[in-house]
Amino acid sequence: MWEWDNRVRWVMAVVAAVLLFGGGIIYERWRLGQETAVPVVEKGEEADLRKATEAGAAPREEKTVKVHVTGAVERPGVYQLLEDARVAEAVHLAGPLPEADVHALNLAAPLMDGQQIVVPRKGEEGQSVFPSSVAGGAGSKVNINRADVNELATLPGIGPTLARRIVEYREKHGPYRSVEDIQNVSGIGPKRFEDIKDLITVY
Repeated sequence: MWEWDNRVRWVMAVVAAVLLFGGGIIYERWRLGQETAVPVVEKGEEADLRKATEAGAAPREEKTVKVHVTGAVERPGVYQLLEDARVAEAVHLAGPLPEADVHALNLAAPLMDGQQIVVPRKGEEGQSVFPSSVAGGAGSKVNINRADVNELATLPGIGPTLARRIVEYREKHGPYRSVEDIQNVSGIGPKRFEDIKDLITVY
């Protein structure tokens, strides 16, 4: 009986040793796997796109405008840019020539769809031509985005002084988005606007 008890103890000791040894190997493999695992980090835009797709939302579509850049540039042509882009970005894409006088333009002005930007050579005058009205559209209305001081001065109640302010505002802030914007010009209030609103256009 005593000999049988010794055998049982010996077998149990062997089994315990095997279990401990096997458990140690399994733990060591798990620990090494944890240390060598490489976390996956997604780039900002890719992560946002993935999250939007998983949430069932379509990626946001950016609005664009097309402008024609010509004059003293290496690559004249039509360029498509984001709606909030500026003249400077369009001129940069076209590649100004060494003799170009880009500072003759208002580089900070926002772009308008259909706009033509003429980059002048030094000594010339730069200009931005905005979309003109189509036949049957604005008719003989004065385009406040294109008219010069002399043409603007022909409007009722708008003399040379106010005409210059209209042009200066346009050069500083970019094209007028609507005829109502002309009221932002100092000296043109609601009464004067009523007198000219049917005679002007921005297209």
